[in-house]
Amino acid sequence: MKLTINVDCTPEEARTFFGLPDVAPVNEMIVTAMLERTQDNIDTLSDPKIFWERAMAASGSSVEAFQKLFAAGLAAANQTGGSNKG
Repeated sequence: MKLTINVDCTPEEARTFFGLPDVAPVNEMIVTAMLERTQDNIDTLSDPKIFWERAMAASGSSVEAFQKLFAAGLAAANQTGGSNKG
């Protein structure tokens, strides 16, 4: 036996029915903050020199962070006997 039920409701009505919080105010705050940051940094988009200087500065710290994460993972694997010797 197959039973199909179609419910016609808005996302807000569904959230209320399932007891989920209304995240619209938080979403609005995040969008507003992103717009402000974009407007504050619009010079980066219009000046390639500034864009690449910031991109290269960020990429260097990202690589270092990845290396630290990888090293920590290897250290943890060595401490728990992570190698599978059969």
